[in-house]
Amino acid sequence: MVSPMSASKSVLFVCTGNTCRSPMAEGLFKKATKDRGDYRVASAGLAAYPGSPLSLETQNLLKARGVSLDGFESQPVSEELIDQATHVFAMTASHLQALVSLFPKHEDKFYLACEFVEIPGQGLACDVPDPYGMDRRAYEDVAKTLDLAIPTLIAFIDQTWQGD
Repeated sequence: MVSPMSASKSVLFVCTGNTCRSPMAEGLFKKATKDRGDYRVASAGLAAYPGSPLSLETQNLLKARGVSLDGFESQPVSEELIDQATHVFAMTASHLQALVSLFPKHEDKFYLACEFVEIPGQGLACDVPDPYGMDRRAYEDVAKTLDLAIPTLIAFIDQTWQGD
């Protein structure tokens, strides 16, 4: 018999501070998989200060899209989070390199958030731009990028998932 935990796919999104991009990806991914019971989703940052709230722009953008991350607190990437994840999606190539450097035994579960999608004007496997400190439009651009990427991430996971 397969336990519910082993049947679950555990996705972790990683950026720098875990207040903008990765929580936005977490929220949008949760919305995209809300009718499914086989996904757990979290986010973390390579340089995150534990307990920081979402950036106001990220919170406003998610709220406008009907997504709430009530009680969200940023968290640094840890061995425990990486161990629990079945798939880890980095926002940029430099985040990906840092993950490989810090957690080399888990390299097989690390991917770029845009690894499987061609973003218009950016190409395949582009970085998700950092909106920190920028205006609302920069956050909307990140959301549009994630809107294109997330369906490809779900398809990739569903097609390749072997379970434990």
